Amino acid sequence: MTVYETARKLSKDLIDEYEKTAAKAMACLESGLENALTILGLPERYRTRLRTTNLAERMNKELRRHEKVVRIFPNDASAARLIGAILAEKHDEWQQGARYLDMREYWDFKMKELENKIKGKKYTNVMSITD
Repeated sequence: MTVYETARKLSKDLIDEYEKTAAKAMACLESGLENALTILGLPERYRTRLRTTNLAERMNKELRRHEKVVRIFPNDASAARLIGAILAEKHDEWQQGARYLDMREYWDFKMKELENKIKGKKYTNVMSITD
């Protein structure tokens, strides 16, 4: 059984158990379940990074730190300029520095997934995907 199938089974069991006592909560869970399980289609390495909000929290902390230096902004536009400058600086750092997610690994994963699908369906007249 895959991780996705296990998660679906556990959620179904949970919904069945609490449907009568917490109907609204279970309806909410059921309506958003597929979106929440989307991450299970990614490799494990990506799941651990994408399931948390650490990156967003770190960015907010950095913005607050700069905001405390200025203390009082003369208008909304000046606050927006400061935030824009900080975000542009972070963008440049991310473009030049170490990657938070290495997309080569992701594309290797997708290629293997595609190769497995092709092998499983026994396509004819299909050229090799890899060189």
